[in-house]
Amino acid sequence: MTKVTGGGMENITERRKEEHIRINLEQDVQFPRLTTGLEHYAFMHDALPEINLTDVDTSLALFGKTLKTPVFISSMTGGTEMAQNINRGLAEAAQLRGMAMGLGSQRAAIEDPTLAITYQVRRIAPDILLFANIGAVQLNYKYGVEQCRRAVDMVEADALILHLNPLQEAVQPEGDHNFAGLLKRIEMVCAQVGVPVIAKEVGWGISEKTARKLASAGIAAIDVAGSGGTSWSEVEYHRAPNAFYARVARSFADWGIPTAESIQYARHGAPNIPILASGGLRDGIDIAKCIALGAKMGGMAGPFLKAAAVSTEAVLELEREITAQIRIAMFNTGAANLTELAQTPLYRQELTTTLHQNR
Repeated sequence: MTKVTGGGMENITERRKEEHIRINLEQDVQFPRLTTGLEHYAFMHDALPEINLTDVDTSLALFGKTLKTPVFISSMTGGTEMAQNINRGLAEAAQLRGMAMGLGSQRAAIEDPTLAITYQVRRIAPDILLFANIGAVQLNYKYGVEQCRRAVDMVEADALILHLNPLQEAVQPEGDHNFAGLLKRIEMVCAQVGVPVIAKEVGWGISEKTARKLASAGIAAIDVAGSGGTSWSEVEYHRAPNAFYARVARSFADWGIPTAESIQYARHGAPNIPILASGGLRDGIDIAKCIALGAKMGGMAGPFLKAAAVSTEAVLELEREITAQIRIAMFNTGAANLTELAQTPLYRQELTTTLHQNR
């Protein structure tokens, strides 16, 4: 989408991408009160794990590729020069550490093919599990299987994310608000695009009902992207053109399904497909909890964005720290691999608090 300004043609989508990066790096856009819910869950410590820490295996397979860690770089950006540098740094780290990586929405490059380079990281990361990305709502705005294939081919992706962001679109003055009849179009893309399709929220979570509908449409995996991390209504608050839109956006600052609950809702609604966890995850213990709650792996966006803004080395150090935390959490619960971690029970920490109070 373009518009004529005094300076000529301006790509609105590209400008919005730049604003989103800047706001995420410079402003506090976390949920003011709503949390991921993960703090309410804890592992039962095993003082006699009967395994060797060096033997703990954090690898997994997804969509035909083997990953060394259940940490993935969640979809963030693309479409600008700043985003190009960020994506290249993230991809280099993903290649070195065997991580999966999601790209930001490729709508900007579908509209302006000269921006495709800002998403193209295959040369840097030939072996990673890479996710292309298109907004699902665009299927109601003249996008179809052809545009989805273009997004996949543009970056040589292994799978396609269709992201769901009705609240973000609703609070944007320029948002696309027509989500009517979208499930049938998603089903068509799943059947014809030629790669696995992942449905992903952007930060407000997936309900059991929604997960069930998505699975019935042929979705291959669901990224719940629950509440508790970056609030995109807060991001839109910071880029609102006037006080009206700012007030409307801010009123939804604590809207959504916490990540911990959304994982379980999605698992019940879609028991036969992988559930990916993202939304406010801050360390490897959070990711380990997500796997124990039913997720296959856990993704982060904000922490990796901030690290990538510093250097590729900062991204590598962050991944090393997160994976070490996962491995130590597994060791201290007696889980030698991720399959065993998925079967490790969690307990609600409120019970412990109650017991202490009753003593």
